[in-house]
Amino acid sequence: MSARDDVLAAVRGALGPGRDRPGTEDPAASRAAEPRAAVGVPEEERAVMLDQFAERVADYRATVTRCAAHELASTVISALHGAPTVVVPPGLAIDLPGAVLDAGLTSHDLEAADAVVTGAAVGIAETGTVVLDHGPGQGRRVISLLPDLHVCVVHERQVVPDVPDALARLDPLRAQTWISGPSATSDIELSRVEGVHGPRRLHVILVGS
Repeated sequence: MSARDDVLAAVRGALGPGRDRPGTEDPAASRAAEPRAAVGVPEEERAVMLDQFAERVADYRATVTRCAAHELASTVISALHGAPTVVVPPGLAIDLPGAVLDAGLTSHDLEAADAVVTGAAVGIAETGTVVLDHGPGQGRRVISLLPDLHVCVVHERQVVPDVPDALARLDPLRAQTWISGPSATSDIELSRVEGVHGPRRLHVILVGS
C-alpha cells in the first residue's frame, strides 16, 4: 500500500461509512460544522510524535530542519540558500529582507520566482504530511505550487498524531492543500521525476518553543 493509500484510508475511517463517496455529504451538516480542537497528546509522547513527523517528512525526500523560535528567521534564510527571488504571503511573521510580498502576483511572476516561504495549518506525524488551509501566513494555493523551492514553517504545537486529528483541527469549509514531499510523478516509464506538478524541492522547518 502506498503512502497515498494510507492517507486516503485514514480519511475514510475518520469520515465514517458512506462519507467518502461524492454526493453523500449532508450540506446542512457541512455548513454547520465548526473547527474542533486537536486531541491532546501526553507530554511524554509528544517528543516521539515530533520525531516521527520529522522522519516521515524526510522519507518523502524533503529536507527537515528543527530550530528554536528565536532561530526561525536565520534558519529560513539558510534554507533559501541565497535564492534571488523569494515570495512571501501576507501575514507571514518572519523578517526576510528583499522578499516579494504576494499582492496578486501573476502566474508568470510566480514561475519566475526561485522560492516561496509559507506557514502551515497542521503537520501530521503518521504520514509526514503538511496541510495548508491558506489562512494568514500561508497565502494563495498557487504560490506554493509554482516556485521551485517551498520552505514551509510548521510549529511543534501544530503537529498532530494522525489524519483524524488533523481533520478535527481543520475547517472543512476552507480550501486545503495537503503536501507529502516535493511534487513527483512516475508516469513516464515508472521513472521518478520531481517538480512536474509543483515545487521540485520542499524544506520543512519544525519550530520549537
